[in-house]
Amino acid sequence: MKFIFAILALSISTAALADTHVKGYTKSDGTYVEPYTKSSPNSTTYDNYSTKGNTNPYTGQQGTQNPESSNQYQPIKMEPYKYKP
Repeated sequence: MKFIFAILALSISTAALADTHVKGYTKSDGTYVEPYTKSSPNSTTYDNYSTKGNTNPYTGQQGTQNPESSNQYQPIKMEPYKYKP
């Protein structure tokens, strides 16, 4: 039983850490973009390789983007629940 649980846990954690490979392509202005690997899409910009505080494990480059200024996937700001009797 422990073996099955270990295999299940490993497969789930591996899928969660998967990165996305992007093939090379040519932009409309004729510029060629080399193939690259990016972090898997999700609902936050805080874990992207290009975000300040993060390092791209493939290139070693430090992130420079401010996650607060991104126009997508802003974190939801929740107000604390106030109990009303």
